Amino acid sequence: MQQVQIACVIDYIQRNLERKLSVEQLGRVAQVSKYHFHREFANSTDVGVSRFVRLLRLKRASFRLAFDAQPSITDIAFDAGFANPESFSRAFRKVFGQSPRAISRNPAWRVWRAKYQFLNRIGDSMKANVEIVYFQTTKVAALEHRGSPDDVYNTSRRFIEWRRAHGVSPATGKTFGIHYDDHRVVKPEDYRLDLCASIDADVKPNPQGVVTKTIPGGRCARIRHIGSRENIDSADYLGREWLPASGEQLREFPIFFHYINVGPDIADHEMITDVYLPIK
Repeated sequence: MQQVQIACVIDYIQRNLERKLSVEQLGRVAQVSKYHFHREFANSTDVGVSRFVRLLRLKRASFRLAFDAQPSITDIAFDAGFANPESFSRAFRKVFGQSPRAISRNPAWRVWRAKYQFLNRIGDSMKANVEIVYFQTTKVAALEHRGSPDDVYNTSRRFIEWRRAHGVSPATGKTFGIHYDDHRVVKPEDYRLDLCASIDADVKPNPQGVVTKTIPGGRCARIRHIGSRENIDSADYLGREWLPASGEQLREFPIFFHYINVGPDIADHEMITDVYLPIK
C-alpha cells in the first residue's frame, strides 16, 4: 500500500468516527484486501486498525472531558460509540489509567500523550501553496508555557480559564501559538511556547499569569494545514525545504501558528491551522 492510500483511510476514519468501522470496509476504501490492509496499516502507523479507531474516539472524548466547562460523561460516552457510560469508563480507565471524571478534574497528560505517539508518524502531505503575506502587528494576551511539552494541555486549561473569565472567546480573539523551540530537539525542561489570543486592550493582572505581548508585523511565508495538530510537518517543510530554496532570510521572531478554529468539539479532520514563518 502506498502512503496516499493510508492517508485516505485515516481521513475516512476521522470523518466517520461516529459510525461502525470494520477492517473489511476500510480495506475497500484503500482498494486492497482486508488482510493486506490490516498488515500494511499496522506497519505504517504502529497501531492495529481497531485500536487506532478506538484511540481516536477516546482522544476526542478526553478533550471534551478536559476542556468542556461542564462535561456530560453520558453524552460523551454515546458520542464515542459506547453503549453506556459504564463500558466507556472501563475502556477509558484501561487506556489512560484514569476514570473519565478524574481526567476532567486533573488530567495525567504525560500518560495521555504517550498513548498517541503513533500520531507523530502521520503528518500532513500537502507541501504546496506557500504564500508570501504581510502579517499585521497584533497585540495578544499570552500565557507562557515553560517546561515539558507533556504539560502544555495544563497550560491550555489555565489559558481557557482566563479567556472565559474575561470574555475573550475564539469568536472575539484570534488564537495563536508562538513556538520558540522544537520539542524534538530541546530538553523537555527547556521547551518554550506562548499560547495567545488577540486583544485590543492590555491585560490586567490576573491569577492565571496571562500577560500582554505583541506579534510583530512583517513579511511571512504562510502555509495552511488542514487536519490534526498533533504533527504539523508543514512547519518543518517551511524551514527545512522551502526556505533554503526560496532565497529568503529569517526575521528575528519564531515561527507561529494561527489556529483558525479551536475547541474540544472540533474534529481532527476539521482543524485549520495557518503556519507563519517570519522572513525579511
